[in-house]
Amino acid sequence: MSFPIKKTLKTVVPIALGIFLVWFWYSRTAPGDREQIAFYIKNADLFWVSISILLGILGHVSRAIRWSYLLEPMGYRPRLHNNVLIILMAYFANLGIPRTGEFLRATALATYEKVPFEKGFGTIVTERVIDVFMLLVVVIATLLLQTNVILGFFEERGFDFNGILLLAGVGLALLLIMILVFKKSNHPFILKIKKFMGGLLEGVLSIFKMKRKWAFVFHTLFIWACYIGMLWVIKYTVPETMSLSLSQLMVAFVAGAFAMATTNGGVGLYPIAVSKALAIFGITAVSGDAFGWIMWISQTLMIVVFGAISFLVLPLLNKEK
Repeated sequence: MSFPIKKTLKTVVPIALGIFLVWFWYSRTAPGDREQIAFYIKNADLFWVSISILLGILGHVSRAIRWSYLLEPMGYRPRLHNNVLIILMAYFANLGIPRTGEFLRATALATYEKVPFEKGFGTIVTERVIDVFMLLVVVIATLLLQTNVILGFFEERGFDFNGILLLAGVGLALLLIMILVFKKSNHPFILKIKKFMGGLLEGVLSIFKMKRKWAFVFHTLFIWACYIGMLWVIKYTVPETMSLSLSQLMVAFVAGAFAMATTNGGVGLYPIAVSKALAIFGITAVSGDAFGWIMWISQTLMIVVFGAISFLVLPLLNKEK
């Protein structure tokens, strides 16, 4: 398959999947339920929606500050307002074409702060590795906090506890085999992967060489606290979800996080994934769908509005560049 076709498919498939999932959700939802969901969305308490959006903005500002810590050891001190605008612009771009935001960030940083593209992009890759690690931490914490509920959910669907342990054991064994194969193999393709993974590991370990590494750790924790907080406050917009605990909502957070990585900005899939996760705790489909749509709509509008403003404001604030 040629590169242009692959590139086109990577752009079109997630968008098409998102549109299909919206249609699928709409067609599978009864008219009365859709009316009830629309009622919840229209009457969502704007105070809590605003708090959720504020937490999202604070998370982006914190990410901009943390980004400066990665650039500082290389001798670059970008202006904070430029970092914030570039990040918002990148998230906006990702809604249209997945992963273009990362390249846009590095390009904009090179244009307005004179940071070489490859160095700026390297810091962005390091950020992504840290984010994956933090998501893994959240997933493990969620599994530990809701072990019985999650296992019960799988058992209701035909998976027994021994089967789940066996599946986990097989997965771990395959992972160990893969690691051994990678270590001993001299195949050109595997050598490229090993080189790439080695570079990523080096980038992550370089964090501990920073002057302000503890500030970096603080902002990393703060960013993810904002992400979880954004979801947590939305529970007050739907009557049935108000009693949910933080650990229960973390199950929905994990489901939503994986949904966001599957389609552009989680379109179509995010509300479905969050609703299915909340159903584990007895939340009805109507309330779960309403919760998921309120969360997705509020955060997507935030990215669209502030991202579009950033596209306009960034060049105006850097006319000399």
